[in-house]
Amino acid sequence: MIAAGGTGGHVYPALAVAEALVADQPDIALHFVGTVGGFERPLVEQSGLAFADYSEVRAGPLHGVNPLRMFLSLFQLMLGILQAFVIVLRRRPDVLLLTGGWVGLPVAFAAWLMRVPSLLYVPDIEPGLSLRVLRFFVQRIALNVAESVQYFAAHKTVVTGYPVRQSLQAATREAALEHFALDPACKTVLVFGGSRGARSINNALLAILPELLDSDVQIIHITGTLDWDVVAEQRDSLEHHGRYHAFPYLHEAMGMALAAADVVVSRAGASVLGEFPLFGLASILIPYPHAWRYQKVNADYLVEHGAAVRLNDEVMADDLLPTLTALLDDPARLTAMRSAASRLAQPESAWRVGQELMQLAGGSVA
Repeated sequence: MIAAGGTGGHVYPALAVAEALVADQPDIALHFVGTVGGFERPLVEQSGLAFADYSEVRAGPLHGVNPLRMFLSLFQLMLGILQAFVIVLRRRPDVLLLTGGWVGLPVAFAAWLMRVPSLLYVPDIEPGLSLRVLRFFVQRIALNVAESVQYFAAHKTVVTGYPVRQSLQAATREAALEHFALDPACKTVLVFGGSRGARSINNALLAILPELLDSDVQIIHITGTLDWDVVAEQRDSLEHHGRYHAFPYLHEAMGMALAAADVVVSRAGASVLGEFPLFGLASILIPYPHAWRYQKVNADYLVEHGAAVRLNDEVMADDLLPTLTALLDDPARLTAMRSAASRLAQPESAWRVGQELMQLAGGSVA
């Protein structure tokens, strides 16, 4: 059983592990639990994985919200525990995988009461509040990097890396250039704001688009759905709009976008720790200001390893163009950053997490 939700950074690793489990055990029974009306459901449905069923429970944030919202979340959590208990009782899973998001709390508690072994995968380097609570209900904790061990009981931890879906890993640069109709002689910049988009990044890019396109740069821009209409309108007025490729969202083609890129401009959600190294990508990271601590730690990890540059959101509008131009105009630096990123790659991460689950389950998983 898998419980995940909230953001792509929680859901995609879960799907990658599910994919690895199916490859290892084709007859496996997979059950997914998400939040009621959650963003994760379409991602699961589009994954191509044959889940035995999809269940939903009530859950809500308990951190960074006003007192009324916290009260409502506590009520939802209590209701979610009852729902989760019924789900776990009916499905009788051999093992539970948790990857973060508030949906994990009721499911983890129900599994703990029923003595179902659980593994917690921690996407970010520094765990958020929900993950810090979940650690008390699990037998094993899988981490991206060794630096995260300090937040948990060491005897529970194993460093696996960030699980990445095979559909992403299989993408090649040649296929990606053809897929997006890109010019192999031009540098390609990929810009996106995570699974929900990022308005400040979109606005900063739109402001500098004419100058970038005049310098023979081609851009893949994933806007998120909220800003899509504004971006699409401006795209058609650009002089060199043939080199500007904008999309509201990419799912299966995200691997192609990563494979095509020379540089990425993005937030610093957990996926940057796994996906960017796999493709050897230099990056300019802008931590989300309202999740500042977690994303800042992720960004600084890549910066310290020579694979990224960090910009603060409040100065991005002024600093993005000179930072990006300086990087594109310095091939030696760009190559060094890409090599540094590649050294952090852990392509077997999903398989490793799957093996840990198998061990907890005693060889069979449901």
